[in-house]
Parts: sequence; structure tokens; C-alpha cells
Amino acid sequence: MTTAERYAEFAAREAHGVSPLYERLSLAVATDAKLLTLLDTVPEGKRQPNLLYAVVRLLGGPVNDPEAFHDFTVGNWDRVAAQLRVRATQTNEPGRSAVLLPVLNGLPQPLALLEVGASAGLGLYPDRYSYRYGDQRLGAGGPVMECELTGTEPPSRLPEVVWRAGLDLNPLRVTDSDDMAWLDALIWPEHTHRRERLRAAVEIAAADPPTLVRGDLVDDLPALAAQAPAGATLVVFHTSVLYQVPEDRRRAFEDLVRTMPGHRISVEAPEVVPFPDLPPAPDDTLHNVVALDGVPLAWARGHGQALSWFGPR
Repeated sequence: MTTAERYAEFAAREAHGVSPLYERLSLAVATDAKLLTLLDTVPEGKRQPNLLYAVVRLLGGPVNDPEAFHDFTVGNWDRVAAQLRVRATQTNEPGRSAVLLPVLNGLPQPLALLEVGASAGLGLYPDRYSYRYGDQRLGAGGPVMECELTGTEPPSRLPEVVWRAGLDLNPLRVTDSDDMAWLDALIWPEHTHRRERLRAAVEIAAADPPTLVRGDLVDDLPALAAQAPAGATLVVFHTSVLYQVPEDRRRAFEDLVRTMPGHRISVEAPEVVPFPDLPPAPDDTLHNVVALDGVPLAWARGHGQALSWFGPR
């Protein structure tokens, strides 16, 4: 896929109906010869729209007007390119807990959670958040995760979590203002509700910080998993992470995690973690596949805003 095609697809499948600003901006970048030429000078994995837009926002540039965005990005390309090379899309969306909850609740309690690609670890607190599935609410504290759920009944309880840890090549700290500024920049500009949700989740994590380890998802996973307490069900999970991992390391991770005790929950795009004979997605927008131990269960939207269950209940 060319860089232009990537931006056009982002506009059509991810931003359309979700972020008018990013839809318009992506369509403009897809036909902007100067920007496309500059983007093609950085590694392919660093050309993605979310990363570019977040870097420009972090540097104080505009994303609400394509012409102003062009002028800022071209005029500050050395700074933009330097940030693209060292940053990653570590979107730490606590709303994704809403698509994990139905799976977590079906596992033997209590749970020991280990998130691969944990960013700041905000996905490690599904028991501390509240949820609303349609007109049904679960939980009384923390930010409320809204999720449109079809195909199964909403969860009736919160999971019991007795241990939580995360593994990341570059873990972010909820107590570090620069790290939190990066997470804020990754939230799409119109998404005030997500920004408020992020800040509320940060408060929860700051009050009881998780164990976050800087490390590789293959080399360092077994040692961290070994720290989980006896008597708890180990759950290794990852959401929208493996697309950033080279294919050979992705295969090595798959081989490793199959040998580990406990369970694995993956929430990844179907071209990243493929499954045969998947039912059609609910629509043409980007959906991830929620799977437990290699068995696909549901389609999920990227920020946890919808879950369409098709697997065994």
C-alpha cells in the first residue's frame, strides 16, 4: 500500500463518521505530493496518519485546516521527522476495557493481568472503571466506558483483579507530564469525551500505579509472567499492538504465548492476527477481532465504542 493509499483508507475506514477533521485532513494529505514525498523519507512504520497528526499536535501545529497543516509540517519537517522516528502510536484508550470485560468475566477468578504493549497501563484497570452497555450500567466508580453491545448479554459483574503488570518497549508514566502530553496528543481533536475519560483513568492509575516493565514482547514476557501470584488466572492480553511488530517477531510471540499457562486475549485487526472463516464485519469501518486463546469471539471498534459478538457465549 502506498502512503497516499494509506491516508485515503484512514479517511474512509477510520475517520469517516468519527472525526470529520481527520477525515478531511487525511484526504488532503493523500493528494499532497510534497507531504507524501517527505513522509516517504521516514521508515514505513512511521508514516501512519495517527502518528503524524499526534506529532504535529504535540509540536503545537494545527490539524483543523489542511493548508495550515501543510505549511506547518513542511516548514518544520526536521522537527516532525525527528519525532516520528522516536515516537509510537501508544494510544492508551481505557475505553477498550469495555470489549475485554465480557471475555474477562468468563475466566476463573481472580485474575492476574499482563498487558503486552501497555503504554501507561490504563488498560490494566477494568475492575476500577464503570461501563454502560445500552441502557445497562455496571460499576459505580471511575470513568464510564460506553459500548454498543450486540450478540450477547452485557456483563453482570466486574472482574476480580489481584495483580496487574505491563510490558512495553517504551512504557509511559502517568506521573510524567511529558508522557501524558503525548497520550493527550494521540486523542483525536473532537473527542472531548475520550480526553476526559483519559484524565479520569490517569487519576486511578496514579493512585495505584501498575508494574510497568521496559522490554520485548518475546524476550521479556516469560520472566514478567512468572511474577504473577499463584492461585490467580494469568491473562496475557494486547489491543491494537501487533501491527507495530515485525512479522517474524509477531510469529515468535504467537509461538511463545501458546506455551504459557493461563489465557490470552487478542484484540487486533484481522490482517494482523488472521482467522479463517470470519463472519462479515458489521460495516466497512475498521474493526478488530476479539479472540480468546486463538478462538475468535467478536468484532470490536478501535476505541471500544462497539462490540458485535458472534462466537460462543
